[in-house]
Amino acid sequence: MRLVIRCVLLWSLVASGSITAWAYEVMPVANGGTVTGTVQLAGEPPPPTGFELRRYPDREYCGALSDGSGYRFLREVAVGPEQGLKDVIVTIEGVEKGKPFTFEDMKLETNICQFVPFVSVMRDQRPITVKNLDAVSHDLQVYEREWEHIFIMFHRPALTKAGTSDVIRFTGNRRGVIMQCGMHPYMQGHGLAVENPYYAITGLEGTFAIPDLPAGTYRIKAWHPILGEQVQE
Repeated sequence: MRLVIRCVLLWSLVASGSITAWAYEVMPVANGGTVTGTVQLAGEPPPPTGFELRRYPDREYCGALSDGSGYRFLREVAVGPEQGLKDVIVTIEGVEKGKPFTFEDMKLETNICQFVPFVSVMRDQRPITVKNLDAVSHDLQVYEREWEHIFIMFHRPALTKAGTSDVIRFTGNRRGVIMQCGMHPYMQGHGLAVENPYYAITGLEGTFAIPDLPAGTYRIKAWHPILGEQVQE
């Protein structure tokens, strides 16, 4: 099982070497290019993970999304009819200057004991807001994702009733995070930090389009929280 990235490059792009972090600058982009493509899964997706609801709190409320036989499933790899892969964050790396980096801080909701959306983009040192829409409490756990390692950042029972929110404030460089509920382990969400506005998140078709790209030398990276990364050279 592997990721396949098929791209139609409407601007001549050349793969670069290692990417160095820098401060992004805004500049006018005239006659910018567009990168379009499709991310597909080669092979069969892994089966969803099953959780027996009787082992966890609030089984009746959270069972609204069960299979009817007492199990709740977490599908971490979603594939469309044409093998398009959902929840892939596609980024263009190496863009130092370009269009405005307008960005709404990452926001998650807990809805019927699941984090929505499953995958989000975030910016380093910017807050993440989690709002509880459920009539039950949730025990918020946040883990830092750093390449091959995962470290717990904090753990607190912050979402105690419907309408409550918690704001996570980061310091230092954060590449990505994993959100999980300590009471309901089938509740998971993922965030990836982006360095510029040239990114897209795929739907079930696996397609993406990233417009207004200035001329330059870049590489295209596709990231999935479970399947990892692939780079278009």
